[in-house]
This record gives sequence, structure tokens and C-alpha cells, in this order.
Amino acid sequence: MRESLESIRLDKWLWMARFFKTRSLATEAVSGGKVHVNKQRVKPSKDIKIGAELSIHKDGYEWLVTVTGIATQRVSAKEAALLYEESSESLAKRQQQVTARREERQYVGFREPEHKPNKKDRELIHRFKRAE
Repeated sequence: MRESLESIRLDKWLWMARFFKTRSLATEAVSGGKVHVNKQRVKPSKDIKIGAELSIHKDGYEWLVTVTGIATQRVSAKEAALLYEESSESLAKRQQQVTARREERQYVGFREPEHKPNKKDRELIHRFKRAE
């Protein structure tokens, strides 16, 4: 990991740190108010530096992280984890949410679908939704 940069665009850093699969998804999240820097809403082009505190909301979970590194290109997941440090409260809260969701799925009786809907299944789903 090369740390030659002093600052980098927020959307690019989120993509490099592997919070989002694509840079455009990172841009949408920042524009949509899902990411805050130092408790303030910002634009995707905001330059962030080491020491910035980020609040990231994604899929019902929240990460409170401090930027500890900036890479010049996207790196592996192990190296990406070194670009930030998550607060212990955030980690505990997120793990608690994960276990709660797992238990909820167990009690509700959620099952993964056996297969993707084919054309006929999708047509039935659309008919059902229109009928409501």
C-alpha cells in the first residue's frame, strides 16, 4: 500500500476501501446523504485526509470509521481494511444488528428461493402486483 497522497475524493476513497462495489454506487450514496464527513453532509468530490471521521450508512447498518490511510489504487480486501479504523461502539452495534437479523429470519421462517423466477413466474408476480 502506497500512501503518497495527502487527500483524495470521498467517493474514490469509499470505493478503494471496498465499502461500495463501484465508484458510481459510492457517488450515489454520498449524494443521497448516506455518508457524512465529520458529522456534516458533503458532496462526492469532497477531498478527505487522514484523520477524517466518516459515518457510512449502507443496507441498514452504520459504520463509524476514521481514515487511517490513502491508497493510490484499489487494493485487496485485507489491505483495504488497513485504510480505516472502525470505532468499537460501531463494531459492537453492527454485530448486534447482524445477530438480531439472523434470529429474526429464523423465527419468521424466511427461506431462500429455490431458483430465480423465470419468465412465467415474473409475469405472475407482475399480475399479482397490478391486481392490488
